[in-house]
Amino acid sequence: MSEGNASLPPGSTIGILGGGQLGRMMAVAALQLGYRVIGYAPPGDNVAADVCSDFFHKAWGDAEALAAFAQKCDIITWEFENVPVQTVEALPQDRLHPHPRALETAQDRLREKQFASEHGARPAPFASAETESDFKDAIERIGAPGILKTARDGYDGKGQWRVRSAQDAQAIRFPGQACVYEGFVDFDAEFSVILVRGQDGETRFWASPANVHDDGMLTSSTVPAGDTIDAMVEEARAIAGKVAEALGYVGVLTLEFFATKDGPVFNEMAPRVHNSGHWTIEGAATSQFENHIRAICGLPLGSTDTRFGWVEMRNIVGPDALTAHAMLSEKGEPHLHLYGKADAKEGRKMGHVTRVSHKRQTG
Repeated sequence: MSEGNASLPPGSTIGILGGGQLGRMMAVAALQLGYRVIGYAPPGDNVAADVCSDFFHKAWGDAEALAAFAQKCDIITWEFENVPVQTVEALPQDRLHPHPRALETAQDRLREKQFASEHGARPAPFASAETESDFKDAIERIGAPGILKTARDGYDGKGQWRVRSAQDAQAIRFPGQACVYEGFVDFDAEFSVILVRGQDGETRFWASPANVHDDGMLTSSTVPAGDTIDAMVEEARAIAGKVAEALGYVGVLTLEFFATKDGPVFNEMAPRVHNSGHWTIEGAATSQFENHIRAICGLPLGSTDTRFGWVEMRNIVGPDALTAHAMLSEKGEPHLHLYGKADAKEGRKMGHVTRVSHKRQTG
């Protein structure tokens, strides 16, 4: 930490925007470091409230509630990249990490791809599609197969439509909002680069996991990722580092990539702690959650070294949570994390389980 950067003393209050599982795990890490945590999110199943000393169940646009929340906070961060920029801009900027420009960039897929391209990333061919006519033009220029995505508010496969052929596109009802059309990427694997950047610009990377998705939702993340991905990590890290520096980023930042025969192809970024980094809780010397808290509070960053020869994180989705305790009897030293969500419906992340081994696994 550079001279002049004072760290936030124990007993100070960290405010978290968003009430999901990421905020919950972030709050636990903050409590372990001696901080108080309060949260803010619209009414709903805000599981982060279980571990916060106070929680504002208020609308994003409630100016009075936001002011009262900010008054109690020494530092403010977020766990959800779709927090409205207007909400973040209404808060004291000198107490906010990361900078709102990270949200502004990541919330618009078109802007995100353009920004990443400016800093060395190579995304799939893409085009803006604000109307149905634009969508048809994009298919003609880029071709099919491809994928249509809403420019805003999409995550975990939501707001996405696969286009297998030009004829297939006729069956898609255009959503009536700005979209991005992306050409198909022929890839061998998917991986993420997860970094933490301190207030002084120090940047550290965790091992990049191999990620598997099902219908746009992450299923598993495994470290080590394998030779194909390992050969691309250095280039992908260089890109992620440039993006973080350009944003003046403080905290944990994740960039997702496709591993292709031509090298890493940028997919998207998340300006927050990330599902593919959950393995770091048991698998790394310092978890992504603790290092995010360290970074925003001006503390020295912790080691990101991997502690085991093999680590696998798997999401627990929907009704699987009802029998999750049975996973504790499975092989691989399982570590179970249930998020306390009330409704175990299909497609909803209810928790995750991480397995570790001192020996590298194959197959």
